[in-house]
Amino acid sequence: MTTGRVASLHLHPATGGAPMESAVMLELEAGKGIVGNRRYFNRGSRRQVTLIEREVLAEHATHLGIPGIDPGQARSDIETEGIDLVALVGRRIQLGAATVEIHSPRDPCYKMDAIAPGLCELMKPNKQGVIATVIHSGVVCCGDGIRILAPEGA
Repeated sequence: MTTGRVASLHLHPATGGAPMESAVMLELEAGKGIVGNRRYFNRGSRRQVTLIEREVLAEHATHLGIPGIDPGQARSDIETEGIDLVALVGRRIQLGAATVEIHSPRDPCYKMDAIAPGLCELMKPNKQGVIATVIHSGVVCCGDGIRILAPEGA
């Protein structure tokens, strides 16, 4: 059953702090992350992919009185719609042809306050998306469905 969809895709730029680069597809490699992600690919950490819900970003924008937060502006690799990611910590999801395991809520960085003062603080109580590792390699495209997979051994 599909429970959400991929709304937008982004790559971290080679230079820290530069705007994220939009993409129509990302290639995820098991145990390494996003192919072409110059800052985070194959670093040996759990931060291989970051995801955030567009609904959460819209909620933050409304709270802060700004028109919106543009795709990629919150510096997540994958922005989603129709799925509660933080509720899935410890679970696996399939995005397009790839599978990731969600490990933890993501900590917001100071760069969020450059979007709107106060955004970083709003994101602290589990409202900044999640960090995931790639379990099965595959391609993810904008518009792909997202499926919550059965727990291991279920």
